[in-house]
Amino acid sequence: MDLDARIRTVRRFNRFYTRQIGLLHEGLAGTAFPLTEARVLYELAHRERPSATELGRDLGLDAGYLSRILRGFERRGLVRRTRSTEDARRHHLALTPRGRKAFAPLNARSHDEAGAMLRGLAPGQQEKVVAAMHTIETVLGGGEARAPYLLRPHHAGDMGEVIRLHGAVYAQEFGWDETFEALVARIAAKFLERHDPRRERCWIAEVNGEVVGSVFLVRHSATVGQLRLMIVDPRARGLGIGARLVDECLRFARHAGYRKVTLWTNSVLTAARRIYAKAGFRLVRKERHRSFGHDLVGETWELTFPAS
Repeated sequence: MDLDARIRTVRRFNRFYTRQIGLLHEGLAGTAFPLTEARVLYELAHRERPSATELGRDLGLDAGYLSRILRGFERRGLVRRTRSTEDARRHHLALTPRGRKAFAPLNARSHDEAGAMLRGLAPGQQEKVVAAMHTIETVLGGGEARAPYLLRPHHAGDMGEVIRLHGAVYAQEFGWDETFEALVARIAAKFLERHDPRRERCWIAEVNGEVVGSVFLVRHSATVGQLRLMIVDPRARGLGIGARLVDECLRFARHAGYRKVTLWTNSVLTAARRIYAKAGFRLVRKERHRSFGHDLVGETWELTFPAS
């Protein structure tokens, strides 16, 4: 096949796929948002307070075009800007509750449409389609510098993934029984039921749209925050996700007004303990206990912020 024939094949595929996923419709996934606006909404929903510069760079959008989109979102009450406390020239973007409400049906319909396309295929065919998509993404995006993961706030459905991930990883790596998964479920349920967004937060780590890690910062007392449920999927280790999750926790704790952050872990969790020590935590207490089907040594670690 010569180059002209390959070009015709690419153009034919582009025409087929834009029709297949509905890009020719007035609004993406049956919503009022055209493709570019939907992409900007997606990034805002899945990032932790990005700047307009970051969005424009990663999406390859002209700064003026992106600025017009963001101003439109602000007029509709979908997005808010806040000045950075670290650099007064920099502004952070975030979806408002109205913005998240507007994004939810778009996200759900896109998910359902992709699912409908795949469910019409046999499992072997699904694997071929997904593998081909990975190949296209890898080859065409090979020279593009982009983060291998993203951190975002928790969304509906994430707690089930956090519980599943903890149960599976700790059973596989340490042989812990189902009582540990039950403990994680209680912690997650309490967070959702009593969540104070001013002083508590959850971060979810994603790779290719899949949940691969989490960490929580919750209120322990008026002056002490508690780091909980820090985990990274073994398949995503080596990317620096664990250290980044802890750093985000500590940054938020400072801004929330906590004077100290505490955490409880076990001596067998050597990788996590290294991250805590590198972040500045110190071991203050140990105690032996029988939990999750094993004899363990529990540890309490603390980090006190310098007085400002």
